[in-house]
Amino acid sequence: MLLLTTSNRWEGQNEIPKSTELARMIEEKVPNAKLIDVSKLTIYPCEGNVSTRKGNQCGLSEAALQDSVKNPSGHHRCWASLNHEDDELWKVSKELLEADVVLFFASIRWGQTNSIYQKLIERLDWLENRWTTLGESNLLQNKEAGIIIVGHNWNGLNTLNIQKEVLKFYGFEVSESLSFNWQWTTDLFDESEEGYYKDSRDFDRAFELGPKWLSESYKNWFEQNGL
Repeated sequence: MLLLTTSNRWEGQNEIPKSTELARMIEEKVPNAKLIDVSKLTIYPCEGNVSTRKGNQCGLSEAALQDSVKNPSGHHRCWASLNHEDDELWKVSKELLEADVVLFFASIRWGQTNSIYQKLIERLDWLENRWTTLGESNLLQNKEAGIIIVGHNWNGLNTLNIQKEVLKFYGFEVSESLSFNWQWTTDLFDESEEGYYKDSRDFDRAFELGPKWLSESYKNWFEQNGL
């Protein structure tokens, strides 16, 4: 199982994002699970090679990363990886191509997944383009995926449903039971300082972060899904 976290905090805060706390909990519980904090990687923005005036250039065989360590499968094909020697998307793709289950973790910012998640999913476009446009094999076939989204007050459920569809478009087998949204309130106008303070405390209580595991409902969810 590969766990990909995308939320971030300034290092000086000495704080772990809520969605990352959930990922770490799963990492401890699931044998052989591997967690990658995508926010710590150097990943350049997608270059938009899907829609160039020359046509769709994303994921062509010429874009294969020529490095046996970074690309042992030979399947990593992304022009941005070639154009930026220090790009670290390969650290994600290498593990992703070997994983049976991939769980994405994202926070909601201004009604959508955070920019780090969005940058990651755009840079992985060559996996989708490989089979939908280029007519080659689907490297994500039979790989189960889920997404866990954490937000405060706006658009969490809608964003969750959109991202599940995105992962289906990519070729994953998206598990409904491995995907959920935690949102503190449905009142989109609740921007009070007190509300944000209570948000994190209620999150900790909901998942019993600390010496115990999960509250009963979430404990059952993990057990039912073999986690």
